Amino acid sequence: MRLSPDEMIFWQYSVFKLNGTIVFTWALMLVLTVGAKLVSRNLATGWERSRWQHVLEIVVSAIENQIEEVGLHDPRTYLGFLGTLFLFVATASLGTIIPGYEPPTGSLSTTAALALCVFVAVPLFGIKDQGVKGYLLSYMEPTIIMLPFNVISEMSRTLALAIRLFGNMMSGAMIIGILLTITPFIFPVAMTVLGLLTGMVQAYIFFILAAVYIAAATRVQEPRLALLSKT
Repeated sequence: MRLSPDEMIFWQYSVFKLNGTIVFTWALMLVLTVGAKLVSRNLATGWERSRWQHVLEIVVSAIENQIEEVGLHDPRTYLGFLGTLFLFVATASLGTIIPGYEPPTGSLSTTAALALCVFVAVPLFGIKDQGVKGYLLSYMEPTIIMLPFNVISEMSRTLALAIRLFGNMMSGAMIIGILLTITPFIFPVAMTVLGLLTGMVQAYIFFILAAVYIAAATRVQEPRLALLSKT
């Protein structure tokens, strides 16, 4: 039983390896890219719209609403990044119904890469919203004593994102693999369905946490200014 798609080697030459994580990640990105092109190639603005466009509008509207509920006032600014994160993790989980496929999120290297994307995106959005000076000053709030703690928090939450997603995704795959060896076929099928639900939940959690971190980095200082003006 494989604990990670990293152990699935398709090609190797010396220290160079083409493992399951790389193959499934690029295949997943190809599917998402081609699918997005096909769904969005004939978008209509009138009453007559295709079923795929209706599905696309539902997904985009749901993601935008969630981004706005987190506290980001211009969801379209963050839709591309956060929406892609959610769709990647969710589609990676849904693909488990395909024989021979293993979700790349079952590898720590993939979850670490996703967490690093969030780690880089947070300051970029923060600087875009507040400027370099304003964003850097946020590390010294409420006092300069908090500077090292805020920096440590920035690093630790990135590690937590990677470990949380990796642990939850890998544990589901391990349970299904163990059940396949010791129980009849029907029970692992039920666990696979439960694994799909778990994968969707993990995609949603990862998406929400990323949105919360970005919202914290792009928070507007208007409430504080308003409070000072009243005093």
